[in-house]
Amino acid sequence: MLLAEAGGGSSTKVLWRQSPVAPSESDGESVGWSRELRKATESVQATTKRRTDLSTVIIGDPHAAVRQSFRHYLESAGKLRVLGEAGELARLASLLEWQRPDVVLVSAAFGPGLAHFIRAIKRLPQGLAVADGSPAPPLVVYGLGNDSDVVLALARAGAEALVSAEASVQELLEAVEAVLRRERYVSPRYGGILLREVQRWSVIHEGQTGVRLTRRETQLLQLVASGLSNKEIAEALSLAESTVKNRLSLLFDKLGVKDRTQAAIFALANGVLQQPLAVERASLPEA
Repeated sequence: MLLAEAGGGSSTKVLWRQSPVAPSESDGESVGWSRELRKATESVQATTKRRTDLSTVIIGDPHAAVRQSFRHYLESAGKLRVLGEAGELARLASLLEWQRPDVVLVSAAFGPGLAHFIRAIKRLPQGLAVADGSPAPPLVVYGLGNDSDVVLALARAGAEALVSAEASVQELLEAVEAVLRRERYVSPRYGGILLREVQRWSVIHEGQTGVRLTRRETQLLQLVASGLSNKEIAEALSLAESTVKNRLSLLFDKLGVKDRTQAAIFALANGVLQQPLAVERASLPEA
C-alpha cells in the first residue's frame, strides 16, 4: 500500500510503502477457531430447541438412586425433559403447585399414602393440581407388585397408567407415550385383575337399573368411591362420624351393595366419579 504526497508538476513524493502481508499462521488459527465456535453455538441452539420440544416430566420416588437413574436415562436418550424430582409426596405436591408437567412418574414405593395423594390431585375440591383450574397431569405409577387391592385402589383413585415392578424401561416409556396420547395403560399381568373387576361391575350394574340418587347421596357416594374413610367424610361434611356411618348404611341398602368396594364399582359404572364434586359442609342433617 502506498501513501503519497503530490509534488510540483507531475511528480509525487512517496511517504510510506507497505508491502502486502500474507496471512500469518495465527490468523489461520483464529479463523478456524471462529468457525468451530460458530458450529458449537449452532449445535447448542439446535439442542436447546429439541429440548424445548420434548414433553416434560416430574419424577417422584423415595429412592434418590432411582430418581437420578431415570433422569439420566430420559435426558441422555432425549426422551423427556425432566422439570424436577421429589423423594416425598409432600415435595411432589409442592412441585405440582408451580410446575405443569405433561406427565408425572411416581413410584408405588410410596405405599398406602399414594392412592390418597392421587385422589387429592385428581378429584377433591382442594386438589393441588386443579387449584388454578388447569387439568391435572396424567400419572404413571410404576413398581407395582401383586397386591390386587393396591392395583384397584390406584385405578379407582385415577392413575392413568399402572406399570409392574417387573416391567422393562421400554415398557415404562410405552406407558408414558400412551398417557401422552390421552390413553390408559396397564401392564399385562394386571389384565386378569381388571377383568374380574369389570365382571363384578357388570353383575352389580345389571341389578341396579333405575336407581336414582339424591344430591346428598351422590355426595356421599363420591367420597366413598374416592377412598375416604368415615372419619374423613365426616370432617369433609362437618358431620358426626356416627351420622356418616348411618347414612352410608342406608345408601348401601338402596344400591343393593354389601361394602365400600361394590359402592365404588357402582360409582364407576354410573359415571358418578366423573361428576363435579361439590362438597357442601353440613349439607346432611344430623341423624
